[in-house]
Amino acid sequence: MAGNSQRRGAVRKTTRAPKVGSGGRIRRGLEGKGPTPKAEDRPYHKAYKPQDESARSAGRASRRRGDGDDETVAGRNAVLEALLTDVNAKVLNVANRLDSDDRVVKILQLCAERGISVMETSRQHLDDLSDGASHQGIVLQVAPYQYSEVDDLLDLAAQRGEQPLIVALDSVTDPRNVGAVLRSAGAFGAHGVIVPARRAAGVTVSVWKVSAGAAARVPVARVTNMVRTLNDLKKAGLFVVGLDAGGEATVADQPFSTDPLVLVIGAEGAGLSRLVRETCDTIASIPIASEVESLNAAVAGGISLYEVARQRSS
Repeated sequence: MAGNSQRRGAVRKTTRAPKVGSGGRIRRGLEGKGPTPKAEDRPYHKAYKPQDESARSAGRASRRRGDGDDETVAGRNAVLEALLTDVNAKVLNVANRLDSDDRVVKILQLCAERGISVMETSRQHLDDLSDGASHQGIVLQVAPYQYSEVDDLLDLAAQRGEQPLIVALDSVTDPRNVGAVLRSAGAFGAHGVIVPARRAAGVTVSVWKVSAGAAARVPVARVTNMVRTLNDLKKAGLFVVGLDAGGEATVADQPFSTDPLVLVIGAEGAGLSRLVRETCDTIASIPIASEVESLNAAVAGGISLYEVARQRSS
């Protein structure tokens, strides 16, 4: 209605409080923090390089000697087997109100004897630790394996007053084969095993179990370049014999068994890689029936190590 000053919106509202200033807070937040550091000076950047050479060496050694997260073993049978092989266990996690049986009693007894901590926890936490695997109320945390250096293997042979005998695994990816080779190496007097850092199986809990404790007695070195390592060993006076089909001699006839020796075992199926094969002083084969295509890495390693040990003892 014309002239009606009481209609809604006709009067300007003046009750809003005046806006409070920032007091300098926004200005301080917008202030610069200085120039961006160079990529090689930022620890989180892939181009980062410590200025101190000793720091770089320490970093390489840490990566080489088994850094990484703890491994876990889940389930009563698996945990018991791992403890029986003297695996480097750290903590045993047990579910609240766990139903006990003979395996649990034995597990707790082994932990008490070896001074392994026992933690009571929730089943949800066990699910997280085991990544959803069936744990039956028990999960064992195992420290990462501590690798040796190649020189440590040579030093061990010198301490024993023996000609070095080393096994090198060329891209063997099955942990069971690695564990079996470690077991054979321990049985036939090898001074250590060399594995590549990439595209190959390292020393895991599975390897510990298959090796039946040999992983605790036979040192393992992990290297970034197998060909370069083999060439270094040749310069140190060792002969390199590769195990592969179509060899120049049989394992029994190859001439280096009583000399300082590196036995190189190839990958499952593929055998030795081309560069590793070319680095070997000779290639030795194991005679087998024509109906059988090949032997796996673990069996070939066991037979060859036995033959070398036999010739050395005689």
